[in-house]
Amino acid sequence: MPIRDPAKELGAYRDQHYKGSRTDQERRLLESTTLYVGNLSFYTTEEQIYELFGKCGDIKRIIMGLDKMQRTPCGFCFVEYYTRGDAENCMRYTTGTRLDDRIIRCDWDAGFKEGRQYGRGKSGGQVRDEYRKDYDPGRGGYGKITAKQYNPLGPMLMSKGPGPSGPRS
Repeated sequence: MPIRDPAKELGAYRDQHYKGSRTDQERRLLESTTLYVGNLSFYTTEEQIYELFGKCGDIKRIIMGLDKMQRTPCGFCFVEYYTRGDAENCMRYTTGTRLDDRIIRCDWDAGFKEGRQYGRGKSGGQVRDEYRKDYDPGRGGYGKITAKQYNPLGPMLMSKGPGPSGPRS
């Protein structure tokens, strides 16, 4: 039985906003030198990405994913290598690696286009962070929409003044 090589296989990830046919997208994925990296902490820096991913080959550029409203990191990035071989090494050795206390995942990407660095969620970040019900300190706490619905401190949290104003009448 042949040994499975994750670097040669296409994962389930596809850019849902890709402009082109499914066949064209898959052809581009098979030739790509760009990886989508997900499940990053909001606090992971570009330098940390360079340190880890640079061990697999020469990096052409890193594009950090940003919240489209706040322009702050929102848990993903794109890593582009100069060669397909270096990108394949990265797929073999970094998927499932722990970075900033998070298990990261890498998938082939058909190539970065301007605008894709911004989160596509309603509140500016990633869609997956909109409705998260569990508390995840590495990704901003509760999901943004869930946090609006669940307010554990009651009216005190809604105070606009310098300190808690107590119950409202």
